[in-house]
Amino acid sequence: MIATLGALAWLFAVVAFGAILPIVPTGAAVSGAAALAFHEHHPVTIVFVIAAGAAGAYVGDLVMYAMCRFGGEKLARRLRWLRDEEHLTAVKEKLNNSQIPVLLVSRLIPGGRVPVLLAAAFLGMPWRTFVVANAPACALWAGVYAAIGVAGGSIFPEPWEGVVAAVLLILIVNQTVSWITKRREARAAATESPSEA
Repeated sequence: MIATLGALAWLFAVVAFGAILPIVPTGAAVSGAAALAFHEHHPVTIVFVIAAGAAGAYVGDLVMYAMCRFGGEKLARRLRWLRDEEHLTAVKEKLNNSQIPVLLVSRLIPGGRVPVLLAAAFLGMPWRTFVVANAPACALWAGVYAAIGVAGGSIFPEPWEGVVAAVLLILIVNQTVSWITKRREARAAATESPSEA
C-alpha cells in the first residue's frame, strides 16, 4: 500500500511538472500507470491513477494559468493567431460559451493547452471560472489517458509490454496530430501569401 501511495505521489508530481513545463509526456505517464495497475489486478488503483493524474494536471494548470495571467499579454501578442482580432473574438466566444469543452479539447490536442491558457488569461477569464471549468476537463483528460493505458494493458500479457504500448500509442497520436496541425497551418499560410501579394 505504501508503494502504491508513493507511485501515485510520483505520478502527481510528474503530471504537475509536465503541465507547467510541457516537455514531459504527461498523458503517457497516466497511461503507463493505468496499464501497470491493470496488470496488478487492482481496479480500484486505476481510479486512484485517474485521481492523481487529474489532480496533478489541475495543479499544474493553475500554476501555468497564474504565469499566463501575470506575463501572458506579452506572450499572447507574440502568438501569430492571437494577433488576428477575428480569431481572438472567436476564441473569446468559445471560452465564454463553453469553457469546459474548450479546456478539455485543448488538453487532448498536443500543443493546444498553452495557447488556450494564454488566450484565456489575455481575455481575462476570471479565476473562479477557470478553477471551476478546468476541474472536469482535467478529470476527463486523465480518464481518457487511463483508458488508453488499460486498453494497452489488456492486449499484452506482460505489464511492461502494456506500458510500452500505451506510451508508444500516446506518442504516435500526439506526433500525428502535431504533424496534421503543422500541415494545416502551412497550407493556410500558403493560401494567405498569394492573396497578400
